[in-house]
Formats: sequence, structure tokens, C-alpha cells
Amino acid sequence: MVAVAGASGFIGQALGPNLSESFAPISLSRSLREPGGGYRSCRQVDLFSLSGATEALRGARFAVYLVHSMMPAARLVQGHFEDLDVLCADNFARAAAEVGIEHIVYVGGLLPSGNALSEHLRSRQEMERALGATGIPVTTLRCGLVVGARGSSYQLLARLVRRLPLMVCPSWTSSRMQPVALGDVVAAITQVTDDVPDKSRVFDLGAADAVSYRELMAATARSFGLTRRFISVPVLSPGLSRLWVTLTTGAPKALVAPLIQSLRHDMLARPDAKLPTERPTTSLVEMLREAADEQGDVTIVPRAFRRATRPKGPSTVCSVQRMTTPPGRDIRWVADEYFRWLARKMRGLIHITRSEDGQEIQFVFRLTGQPLLGLRRLAHRSGPDREVMLVTEGLLARTTERGRLEFRNVLGDRTLIAALHDFVPRLPWWIYRVTQGTFHRWVMVRFGAHLRRLSRDETPKTETS
Repeated sequence: MVAVAGASGFIGQALGPNLSESFAPISLSRSLREPGGGYRSCRQVDLFSLSGATEALRGARFAVYLVHSMMPAARLVQGHFEDLDVLCADNFARAAAEVGIEHIVYVGGLLPSGNALSEHLRSRQEMERALGATGIPVTTLRCGLVVGARGSSYQLLARLVRRLPLMVCPSWTSSRMQPVALGDVVAAITQVTDDVPDKSRVFDLGAADAVSYRELMAATARSFGLTRRFISVPVLSPGLSRLWVTLTTGAPKALVAPLIQSLRHDMLARPDAKLPTERPTTSLVEMLREAADEQGDVTIVPRAFRRATRPKGPSTVCSVQRMTTPPGRDIRWVADEYFRWLARKMRGLIHITRSEDGQEIQFVFRLTGQPLLGLRRLAHRSGPDREVMLVTEGLLARTTERGRLEFRNVLGDRTLIAALHDFVPRLPWWIYRVTQGTFHRWVMVRFGAHLRRLSRDETPKTETS
């Protein structure tokens, strides 16, 4: 069996029929769906939950990871997309190792030569590392802009050329790139899925010929039977470019901003990293024609363009911050240091108590002696590189089965993620947003700065409370 994370997305929907010819594909999706589109079964999964990812992958031999810029189903999300992405990929890799997955296929993006990567491209590269951190061989397919009618990047292009007869082209439109047809990506995934390598490998996917973004826009216009004029300008800041694209296409800032930041680089497939295949590469003209024909048949609003809907159920919080574990320290030390540091900072306001075995922690309001919230260490879910604590009842929190605070190392190094998941506040929501929610984020940022100071010392010393 092949488990496909992100099966309900643009590439995942096209992949199902191909995989079904040789495998029994399983669709992994945040929402429970009826099987279809080539998928034999559908499993609901929250990739922000390690236990959920483990159960979703159970019974599969191979896995395909098509997830990017995943947002948790929470009313309030605090965190950068890079950190949210690496957390999901880390959960997936840990879960895959737990259930015995033999091979992971990851679809990423082409990377420019050199080390000057945008946040968007750096995140793609980090996910390659995160997926391979447990030792499972990972085949990464780095793709150029994937051309297909339902793709968000293609929709940006299509809306620009359809809505603007005259386009002002900033300097980034001269950057060169190699788009790739959706069918070629699907064929490549199918080809490599059961070809288990001895170690991780990377292939680049792109059309035979490179074009500039301006040439791509002109070719897209021609595929619709349109003629467009382009005026080059020597400078146009990324901020103005983002505003121009957002206003013209209706795409959200969160989608456009990281893409614009990446366009200043040439995004070319390396000749020595191309996937050996007998399938002829689809030409630019052909892939644009196919996408234009499909778009003409249906009204398509990509999921990435849609406004996020408020999840059903209680209002929850997800807060994720990236930190650094000091040299010579492990995750258990980080968790203990957090409570020691917080007790010092909140002296006079909050008293932190611990049970004799250290498994139960309470935050007590000094003026009244009332518990604000509690934490219970989950020993069966904790380990050398992960500490997990369940949030328990208090004046500021409700007890749930999923509310938890965790610290974990990711990427196989000292990169540390601190995350509060599925937290349900007791305060009215609008009061929580401007008080407790803001305070929690400030505390975690300050604790991260504390760990950085310790990391700069050759032999960090820990003060005790």
C-alpha cells in the first residue's frame, strides 16, 4: 500500500488514478472523505499530531508527501510557516519509522545555485532533511512551477494574463525557470514509489527548455488566444510586486509573498540530476494548452485562494516557535530549564510547584493561591529528543484530550521546536487574544532568546531556582 499525505490537493488528486494501476493507494486528509479518485481508502489525519500520523500510516509500505504550508485547524495560530512545515514533516518521518515505511517520496521545488535561499525555498530544503532524519530513504522530486489547471501558481499566471492587457514587468520577471507539466510530475512519482534506494536521492524535474517569467506569461496569454503587452521596469520592490499580484489575482498575501521572494533566483534543473525515464518531457506549449483547455471546462478556485473557514468545535490555539538547544543539553533539560527560567521571571506573580516525581506541574497565582493551569508529563510519548506534557484544568485553561505543550529537536541537530497544541482557554476568546495569548507568545520568544544566550557560551551553566 502507498499512503499519500496531501491527497486532496492539486497533485494528489491527479496522482490517485495513476497509483491505483500498480498499488492500493490510501488518501490521507485532514477531513474524512469517501474513497474515490483512484484511492482505495481514506484516512483522516492531523499531521500536527505524531500519534495521529502514526495510525494513518499503519499498514503502508511506501509513503508520498505532498504537504506544503500546512496550517493547523486552530482559531489562533502563532508561528512561522517554516516552523509549522518542519513540525509536520518531522511527525511524518517519526511516524513512518515507527510503522516500518520503506520509502518516502517527497515533492519539493527546484533550488537555485548558491546558498542565498528565500524563506520559501529554505523551507522546502528543510523538509527534505526532516523527512530523512529518521533514516528512511527519501526520494525528493524537485519540481519547477507545476503547470495544471487547478494549481495555485498556474492560477496566478492565468489570472494575471487574463485580467491585464498591459503588464509592468519588474526585474524578477527576467529570471529563468523550467516549468513542468502536472502529468510529468505524476508519472515521476509513480515511477519512483516502489524503487527503494539504498540512501536518499534527489531528482530535478523541468521542461527541456528554460524560459523567463515574462516569456512564460506571454506563452500563457497565447494559450488563451490573447495578445498582451509587457513593459519592463528596472526596479520594483518585492512588497510592491506582492501588492500588484494580490490585487490583480485575488490571491491571499500568505500565498503570494513567499512566491515573489523566490522569483529573484533562476530556478533551473541540474542536467546531472534529471530522473532517468523513457517518458518524453511535455513541452511548454503543450502543457499550457492542456491547462488552458481544462480551465475552460470548469470554474476553478484553488484551495490556496480560499479564505480559511473557522473550524467547528471549541476555539483552540496552536503556537509554534523555533529555538536552539544549547550544546551538551537534551530535551528533558530544556523543559526543566523552561520552568526554572519562568519561575525566576514571574517571581512575585506566579508560583510553580512540582510533584515529588516531577511529572505534575502547577502554575499557581500567588495572590490567591488558585491554580492557573497545570501540566502532566506524558512519559510514554516523551523520549531523548521529545518532551510532551498534557495541559490540565485551571483558571486559564480547560482540560482536553489533545491540549499539550511539547519541546522537541528536529532536523537531526540542535534545532528546537516548542509547540502548544490544541489549547482551549477558559477566558472569553477576545480577552484571551489580547492578554493570555499575547503573553504566551512573548514568554516563548524571551525563552528562545535565553537559550540562544546559553548556546553562545562554550560551557553553558544553568542557574537553579
